Amino acid sequence: MAYSRTIDEIEVVNFLGQKCISAENASLRLLVTRSVGPRILSLSFGGGENMMAELPDFVVDCPGSGKFHAYGGHRLWHAPEEPGRTYLPDDDPVEITPLDNGYLLTQGVELKTGLQKSMEICLQGDEPRVIITHRLSNHGLFPVTCAPWAITQLKVGGVAILPQSCVDTNLLPNRSLIFWPYTDPSGSNVLWGKNYILVRVNVDVPFKVGFPNPRGWLAYWLNGTLFVKHAKFDPQSAYFDFGSSSECYCNDRFIELETLAPIGVIDPEAHATHVETWELYGGLDRPQNERDVQCLVEKLGLE
Repeated sequence: MAYSRTIDEIEVVNFLGQKCISAENASLRLLVTRSVGPRILSLSFGGGENMMAELPDFVVDCPGSGKFHAYGGHRLWHAPEEPGRTYLPDDDPVEITPLDNGYLLTQGVELKTGLQKSMEICLQGDEPRVIITHRLSNHGLFPVTCAPWAITQLKVGGVAILPQSCVDTNLLPNRSLIFWPYTDPSGSNVLWGKNYILVRVNVDVPFKVGFPNPRGWLAYWLNGTLFVKHAKFDPQSAYFDFGSSSECYCNDRFIELETLAPIGVIDPEAHATHVETWELYGGLDRPQNERDVQCLVEKLGLE
């Protein structure tokens, strides 16, 4: 349900050189972009600092289309990764529709793909929880095979927690890990546990790992706050990147927690959605090992 007020009646906040508006409750404050996007550039918990990476000058080339600006924060892409399509610039203003508990951000149609990105951002009362519905709509003439891909860039200095399958399959395998060409599994920044992988974000050489994630969540601890993002996993569906429903990338400037929807075909004038739920918890010590992580999991009721 939309508010009766218009977007022009909502205060504009300048952040990292972009025009943003605030979505907030008693626990959280998010800054969502108006001048570019759709993006979420800032996430603050309990009046604290922005947990998201701030990258106003970080760019990559999009062949034939100019520069893609990362900006930092949270974005929606469509998989599989192919620079000429994935890195299409999103530097134009977005349409923002106020909702009774958040906003709907809608990008213009990508001329090259016929796809249109949107994010519905809904705070949950005054709880430290937000639900983000990512949507890819096909306004082209032909079906498009792809998957919504939700990427959150966070500041360095913390530790990521990547849960692994705990299902006992006796003598059969119960998990898989996917590596990228630049990934060095022997790096000192990674603790390879049985039930959890811990990634310390302090590396000069990029690192990335992907995996099917039946437990459906990823987490990042930074300065006493734990950020957790949940996304549904469908064991009957196929995923890009050799079956990765969750991925983690990091370098010396940021870490990304990424979730992907299953591979699908979006017919003309149809859409695909991918939902993430974010939760934040404060006053927590830095997890150093699997035992610390398991204590957190049990304390917070994560599965």
